[in-house]
Amino acid sequence: MKKLVLASGNAGKLREFGQLLAPFDFEVLPQSTFDVPEADEPHVTFVENAIAKARHAARLTGLPALADDSGLCVSALGGAPGVFSARYAGEPKSDARNNARLIAEMQGKANRRAHYVAVLVLMRSADDPQPIVAEGEWHGEIVDIPRGEGGFGYDPYFLVPELGKTVAELPHEEKNRRSHRGQALAQLLARLRAGV
Repeated sequence: MKKLVLASGNAGKLREFGQLLAPFDFEVLPQSTFDVPEADEPHVTFVENAIAKARHAARLTGLPALADDSGLCVSALGGAPGVFSARYAGEPKSDARNNARLIAEMQGKANRRAHYVAVLVLMRSADDPQPIVAEGEWHGEIVDIPRGEGGFGYDPYFLVPELGKTVAELPHEEKNRRSHRGQALAQLLARLRAGV
């Protein structure tokens, strides 16, 4: 199997990517296996941050690397919190404080539209001139009162209108199938199957 570095220490992502990429002969290893520190994410777009993370891991390990960057974009807030979704209310990261800031900023706004974005980047080497880039979006609306016990981040406030439920109310399997990350992953796997 070919070794692939995941530019993340997230155990859930490692398990998910490991299972999905095994048929393509990839053994997915976390960057911590190689003592790779987290990359800086100085950019204002998801794709630039994902590329920076993948390049950082590939450069320090000499192996192909996979990175993702994702977040929530709210129309009435000009796309915020965007790439700052995880740290919207500052450091240290806090879902509760991020959600409180989001709801405070949405007060009085009629436009409730929002979407989750996920960008995956697979770099064959640090100098790969044509990394595989896959992107997914999940559209919904922001609600003021949290609903559901599942999910994380903004999920209790992100309503999927056609289902009449927030993401936090969805079963785990359904969330993964419909989500922005699920869409991006399906696109990435399709590119790998096509031999791109």
